Amino acid sequence: MSTVSSKPGNLHRLIDINGWAFVSVSLALVVIFMVYPILNSLWLSLHSGKGAIVEFVGLGNVIHLFEDEVFLISLKNTLIFLSVQVPVMILLALALSSCLNNPNLKFKGFFRLAIFLPCVTSLVAYSILFKSMFSYDGVVNSFLMWLGVIDTGLHWLTDPFWSKVLIILAITWRWTGLNMIYYLAAMQNIDKSVYEAARIEGVSPFRQFWYITVPLLKPVILFTSVMSTIGTLQLFDEIVNITGDTDATITLATYIYNLSFKWMPNFGYAATVSYVIVFFAAIISFIQFRLSKDK
Repeated sequence: MSTVSSKPGNLHRLIDINGWAFVSVSLALVVIFMVYPILNSLWLSLHSGKGAIVEFVGLGNVIHLFEDEVFLISLKNTLIFLSVQVPVMILLALALSSCLNNPNLKFKGFFRLAIFLPCVTSLVAYSILFKSMFSYDGVVNSFLMWLGVIDTGLHWLTDPFWSKVLIILAITWRWTGLNMIYYLAAMQNIDKSVYEAARIEGVSPFRQFWYITVPLLKPVILFTSVMSTIGTLQLFDEIVNITGDTDATITLATYIYNLSFKWMPNFGYAATVSYVIVFFAAIISFIQFRLSKDK
């Protein structure tokens, strides 16, 4: 009897061993390429120095952040992009997906493709296109002067205000379509009988959207908000390719790049700045989760 009863236990242990054997390679890769770099960057953030000559400074890098004018400018620019671009993109994606979910709309496939297409375009190609269009003698200034909106061309690439507007326009143009696809897919999974009952009760289309569609899309809106927040906090490509890392548009990500590769390397301080992105991503994501929590 004891021999028979021990077999399930032996089999269970054998299954556990086989399971760990199957995931061992993946776990090793995760440890090597994710866990170790995170821990190493955390340890590196406690050091400072130029090039390979570094010394342990503890929280000295954190204290230096509040005295670093370039860091404060890059943080301000990043938060401006975040606070303006993400809400605009989310609201625009919701409006577009609601319009394209209309069963009576003609050429829906064409409009969906046209709005989503920027997401899969080449970053460098669209950056060069935006830089050319919004240059001082570009087509945008020419068109605005032809309409009589402005008398002289705007300095989209160098002016502190208009360069931020240009970056926000570029990011919104590229990523709104991706969020729209998420919302559109979620809307098509909502039971049509809910809207039919609302129409019978005389609920207006706007109230249907606000009190039925938006609450049912809450998980998807939360997901896109968190992902868009993290992406904007890491904003780098558009800055480098369109306006350059000037004081008007420099972000935390471009500042980290400059500290690591463009200027005299200070990898310890760059690691400290990178954890500022982690900190804000965690705090803002936590706030978004709390705000979307059901009562």
